[in-house]
Amino acid sequence: MELYDELPLERDDIALVEESLRLVRDPDETMNYFYASLFVQSPELRDLFPVAMDAQRDRFFRALTGAMRRLRAEDGFKPMLEQLGRNHRKYGVRAEHYGVFGRALLAALRHSLESFWVPELEAAWFRTYNYMAQTMIDAAQQAATREPAWWRGEIIAHERRAHDIAVITVRTDRPYHYEPGQFANIETPYRPRTWRPYSMATAPNPSGLLEFHVRAVGAGWVSGPLVWRAATGDVLKITAPMGDLAVDQQSGRDILMVAGGTGLAPIKAIVEDMARWNTSRRVHVFFGVRRAGDLYDIGAMYRLAAPHSWLTIIPAVSDEPEFTGERGLLPDVIARWGDWRDHDVIVCGSPEMSRA
Repeated sequence: MELYDELPLERDDIALVEESLRLVRDPDETMNYFYASLFVQSPELRDLFPVAMDAQRDRFFRALTGAMRRLRAEDGFKPMLEQLGRNHRKYGVRAEHYGVFGRALLAALRHSLESFWVPELEAAWFRTYNYMAQTMIDAAQQAATREPAWWRGEIIAHERRAHDIAVITVRTDRPYHYEPGQFANIETPYRPRTWRPYSMATAPNPSGLLEFHVRAVGAGWVSGPLVWRAATGDVLKITAPMGDLAVDQQSGRDILMVAGGTGLAPIKAIVEDMARWNTSRRVHVFFGVRRAGDLYDIGAMYRLAAPHSWLTIIPAVSDEPEFTGERGLLPDVIARWGDWRDHDVIVCGSPEMSRA
C-alpha cells in the first residue's frame, strides 16, 4: 500500500468504514489474521511487539474501533491521530512500516468480511487508512525534530508503601518538561516492548525528578515488576508526556477532586502546582481506598494542606468498619459532605470508581 499526500475524508467513506466494523463478528480471528499477514510480509516487524500478543490483539482492535467512532468528530479525530503518531515512535515504528500495516489490515478485513467485501468498501478503507497513516507519519516526523522517542530514567528511590504499592523516584537523562496532571508510558528492562501509562505524581520542580505511584494489578507485566522487582539503579524508558487533565485557571469555581487508589498521583501533582498560585478557590480532595493501609501517601497530602487553608483532604476507607475517619464508598462519602453542583470536578481512579 502506497501512501500519498493527505486526502480529505468523504462522508460516504466514513459510513462504509463504520458499517464494515460493525459487521466484524469475530474480532479475535480478524486480528490473528492481521498479525499473521503482517509478520509473513515483514518478519522483522515481530521484534516491535511484546512476546505475548493476546493483550496486543485486543488493544489494537479496540483502538481501531475507537478511532473509527471519532471519524465524524473533525475537531477531535486529527489531534488523536497526531498523538498516536508521536506515541508510536517509542515502538520503533518508521514511516515505511505504515504501508505494510495497511496491506495487512486490508487483507484481514477482506478475509473477515468476505461476503460483504466490494470494490467500493476496499476503496473507502484505502482512503481512510491513507489519511490516518499520513497524519500519524507527519506528526511523528515533526515530533522527532524537538524531542526523543523516549527518555532514559534511572530509579534513584523505590519505596514499598503497601504490599502492592510502590512510590518510585526517577532521574531522567535529559530535561523532561510536563504539565501537572499528565502521564507518560513506561517500559521496564524486565518486560521489553511492553509499555504502560503512569501519571507523574509531583508538579515540575527544580530537581527535575519524576515520581510515579504504581500498584501491582493481577499479573501485570509492567506494574508487578515495578512494585516487586525494581530497585535503585535500574533504568526505565519514559515517553514524552501526554494527557490534558488540568485545572481551568480561568474558572472562579471551587474544585472537587476525587482520587481512588493510585489515581491520587495526578491529583497530587495538580494540588502541588496550585499551591504556587491559588489563594481563593477552595479545594476538597477525597482519597478513597478499601483498607487504611492503602492510604499510602496521605502524609504527603496532609503536609500539602497544612499551610493552605483553602485545601481540605478527606480520606475514606470502604472495607474497614473500625476506621475512625470517613467510611464507605467514595460516591456515598462525597454525597454526605454536600452538594457539589457549583464546583469544577476532577476524578482519577479505576473505570468502575469513575463511573460511580
